[in-house]
Amino acid sequence: MFWSADADTSTVLLTHAPDMLPAASNLFPKLRETHARSDEQGVHFLLAAGSQTIRLVRLAGGPANGPLAALVPLDADGPDRTEALDRLLRALQGRTVPDDRRLTPQQRRRHRLMLQATDGHTSGASYRQIAEVIYGSERIRGEHWKTSALRDSVIGLIEGGLAMIAGGYRQLLRHRRQR
Repeated sequence: MFWSADADTSTVLLTHAPDMLPAASNLFPKLRETHARSDEQGVHFLLAAGSQTIRLVRLAGGPANGPLAALVPLDADGPDRTEALDRLLRALQGRTVPDDRRLTPQQRRRHRLMLQATDGHTSGASYRQIAEVIYGSERIRGEHWKTSALRDSVIGLIEGGLAMIAGGYRQLLRHRRQR
């Protein structure tokens, strides 16, 4: 799946390297534009790096071959973009690629549960049926359902899932930062 480059702060933007830079070994030939698609932004493609996938965009007008440079806009998402660039360089050099740290394991679990609950809800399942799938039938039987904290939890998961579907998923692509 592709996102536009402006929506995903982990997408590495590639452009032609300026002539003023010293000639260096070009790592780009190691990149194979697999699962590529083109649009007005450029060529979007993926690079498998261990258990991760790095999204790349060779910007329109950039050469298919030849030296490339990474473009890092000077904005609030700069640290996220430099982390993505670090992962790309490590992958190209055959080094260990660190995990993407934008989501904690707990956040990943909650997001998975939100989508699972929302999928059940949109398929017509009741809150109780969704809770039985997520928390188990035994745990639900021991609760007074109308005042159950598990019922409230399922409702919250569905509300969160619907918000993600309505565009809130973009927040997953950014680190939380203190202002």
